[in-house]
Amino acid sequence: MPPGPTSAEYREQVLAARVRQAKRFGPRGPQVNGRMTPRQVRKFCTLRPEAAAILKAAMEDMGLSARAHDKVLRVARTIADLEGDDEIRPQHIAEAVGYRSLDRSVWA
Repeated sequence: MPPGPTSAEYREQVLAARVRQAKRFGPRGPQVNGRMTPRQVRKFCTLRPEAAAILKAAMEDMGLSARAHDKVLRVARTIADLEGDDEIRPQHIAEAVGYRSLDRSVWA
């Protein structure tokens, strides 16, 4: 089994994602996805129909609130940034929803 990424490689990935976020928001923006306002979430987290369908199904199945919806989008945007992707893809939504369900099971 080949070795996984090193700590240095993860660090570079995170730093590159931070640069992407800083460019996206500009000098007066929040600097990181986790601090986006609801209006910024709508602007910077647009979804294609396939990704929107996954999020909609998760919202219905898990009974997520509008606030949780935005949190999932922020996490999905960050996952996409870590992968160097300008677009939030269905797999990014699925991963973010998975983290949300883990969070719910831990705190339930």
